[in-house]
Amino acid sequence: MSAVVSSRLLGRLMAVGSFDAQACMNCGVCTAICPLGMNLMPRLLFRYAVLGLDTQLRESRDPIFTCLLCRACEASCPAGVHITQNVRVLRNWLLQEGG
Repeated sequence: MSAVVSSRLLGRLMAVGSFDAQACMNCGVCTAICPLGMNLMPRLLFRYAVLGLDTQLRESRDPIFTCLLCRACEASCPAGVHITQNVRVLRNWLLQEGG
């Protein structure tokens, strides 16, 4: 899989709204607690954003828009990451970028 790295991606996301993906510890609690039982993996989405992997975020459009924003993951996050806000920012960014 090829990757397009954007050194400006994190800045663009932060311009869309409050985005604290850098605080994610990659523990996996968010994925384990998801009531949809789907492989949304917020930690993976956030890693893509922090690393500037623009293409991988665009390819994750379906899981980003499938999230219920129920905050179950956020309530269980030991790092206090604002997961639902981050997902909203990713949605807005995708809509703005036409991705």
